[in-house]
Amino acid sequence: MNDLDVLQPAQAAEDVNSMDALPPGAFDFPQLRAGDIVDGHIVSISPSEILVDIGYKSDAVVDNRELDRLDPEFLRELSVGGPVVAYVIHTEDRDGNVVISLSRAQQEQDWRQADELLQSQDVFEGVVTGYNRGGVIVRMGRVRGFVPASQLSNRWQMQQDASVDPEERWAKLTGQTMQLKVVELDRRRNRLILSERAAMRDWRKDQKERLLSELNKGDTVNGIITSIAQFGAFVDLGGADGLIHLSELAWHRVEHPSEVVHVGQKVQVYVLNVDEVRKRIALSLRKMTPEPWSVIHDTYTVGQVITVTITKLTNFGAFAKIDEGIEGLIHISELADYRVNHPKEIVQEGDEVQVRIIRIDPQRRRVGLSLRQATEDAYVEVDWRQEVEDTKSETEDEPANEQMRAAPEVIPEMA
Repeated sequence: MNDLDVLQPAQAAEDVNSMDALPPGAFDFPQLRAGDIVDGHIVSISPSEILVDIGYKSDAVVDNRELDRLDPEFLRELSVGGPVVAYVIHTEDRDGNVVISLSRAQQEQDWRQADELLQSQDVFEGVVTGYNRGGVIVRMGRVRGFVPASQLSNRWQMQQDASVDPEERWAKLTGQTMQLKVVELDRRRNRLILSERAAMRDWRKDQKERLLSELNKGDTVNGIITSIAQFGAFVDLGGADGLIHLSELAWHRVEHPSEVVHVGQKVQVYVLNVDEVRKRIALSLRKMTPEPWSVIHDTYTVGQVITVTITKLTNFGAFAKIDEGIEGLIHISELADYRVNHPKEIVQEGDEVQVRIIRIDPQRRRVGLSLRQATEDAYVEVDWRQEVEDTKSETEDEPANEQMRAAPEVIPEMA
């Protein structure tokens, strides 16, 4: 037996052992098809190509034509060893390499991100880039998302102008930033539906908890009227709604909130109460202005002749509106110099008449008025004399004022 005969079995045994040492599936490569999305790591980068290890029998290549189409900023972020997502264009070219596209894979990453947001239901921020009759367009990277009009929040719905062309109704939203949620995704149909309304529900829930803990009775806050009901008006305080009850809209009697406010109106309101248990915020609009009876003497005096509107007739007299929140009574005995059986013989509801104030009682919230004394000779004489006195006083003061203005300024000597 020669040495060659000894070496050949040993060589064969060693080869068998080395093959046995390989892990199972060492030669099992994934089955690739054009259109597949694969993960890989960059092997090398050159001006003409990028090689990527995608776990296949050969490295995948990104050719120079693909490189020309890639965003320069994206290219600068690539590094050897770094992970990438690739789109398979050809499973094998003339040189036996897999040809891949990174630009198409970038869109795939956006789809993956959208799918993650759909699963997690996290809220994200997006910018409106376009619009059409049915809603607005928001891009997530290279994926086009759509927010139907029904999924836009009330703040945009309230600002709609009925006179605007329906095709242009959402034009003013271009460039606006929105809080959004992914509510539907279908890659085969290239369909991505977003909702601002759903996102705002979660956001408002968090904001409401914050406001309930931060707001205190007596605070003054800004808001927007969002809706009106028979019993009051709701105000968006920036994440939570507060209610202005009908009785807190104005100091005067209000039949319906629309007499005082309208949807979309910006208002400053007073916080009446914060109920953290029932999660309610009570607001007041009327408390932002002085209570009319507390300042009535600043505007009206006894003996003053004013114009009023008759609001109600009773057996004992006629009520008249003096100002917002202030009514006075013309007693039946003050309607005329002769006997009157019922006020309707002299005035009717809605009439505007001149009356004289004969009594003011802020504590009891009463003002006495007189129709018959409005032109009474005694009062007319007093009114005429007062006007003459005022005119005379102004005339006498004028020369003195002129002399004061003409006199040189005297500076006292220091002691």
